[in-house]
Amino acid sequence: MSTPAIEIRGLRKVYGDTVAVDGLDLVVPRGSTYALLGPNGSGKTTTIRTLLRIQEPDSGTVLVLGEPPGPEVRDRIGYLPEERGLYPRMKVREVLTFLAELKGISPRVSRPRIDGWLERVGLAARADDLVQGLSKGMQQKLQFVAAVVHEPEIVILDEPFSGLDPINQQALREIVGELRRAERTILFSTHIIEHAERLCDHVTILSRGRAVVAGEVGRVKREHGGRHVGLTLDPWTPAAVATVHAAPEVASVREDGHALELTLADGADPRALLARLVTAGVGLVRFEVVEPSLQQVFIDRVGTKPIEEGALV
Repeated sequence: MSTPAIEIRGLRKVYGDTVAVDGLDLVVPRGSTYALLGPNGSGKTTTIRTLLRIQEPDSGTVLVLGEPPGPEVRDRIGYLPEERGLYPRMKVREVLTFLAELKGISPRVSRPRIDGWLERVGLAARADDLVQGLSKGMQQKLQFVAAVVHEPEIVILDEPFSGLDPINQQALREIVGELRRAERTILFSTHIIEHAERLCDHVTILSRGRAVVAGEVGRVKREHGGRHVGLTLDPWTPAAVATVHAAPEVASVREDGHALELTLADGADPRALLARLVTAGVGLVRFEVVEPSLQQVFIDRVGTKPIEEGALV
């Protein structure tokens, strides 16, 4: 078995009276696309900063590519931080050249890479403009290029979709897909569960500094199955929806047009629910026990609803 790209054991980080990360274990396989999910304050960014030694852990061990994350190992990582920071008075191409040099890439090598990436993200025409003249979304794309121009083995993206409109979110998803196909290891933190479900093969969900869910996305969803029922109503009426909500077998309902995703109450029998709805005259064209969405797993384990796709966080 190959050494994991990232291995964290017993990580703990405390700020005053606040425990930001509490005994976290995290193993990111090489070549995986791994989502770190959780509400604000769950410990995502602290975990990433500790992994990169931006902050020191209070206890626990961190290995990156089988080694403690010293300077040479960190040069094999690309990092897009949650708080964006570029040199505003430098030109676009100049700042990328400078940041690539910090990672040991000479201008002769970096120049064609930079030009290719600027073309890829729609900034080629702005290569000689000052960074401060770019919009927030353009600066976000520029900082993403800075994170990958040195062709790192591991790419860490902290809230990468923040500040991007839906078109640029889609463009970034496509680039992440390209990095996946190139077998780069990608760790990203996001509030937007749909991105994790579309892009990732592994996930850890954090709550109050602890991992409450961890594993392959498919396995996580299967293990949380059995308590979820998918319904499609025909005809859809407010009364029919109210009947579903009121059924004692139902703990919660997620609505998507005429389709509903139900979480059953503990010990509830889906057959009893079906009989109740039919007896009540609810029109059903679909009733099936389903694998829950990753969003539903998040809600069940964390107890809060994540931010929807397209929201700016």
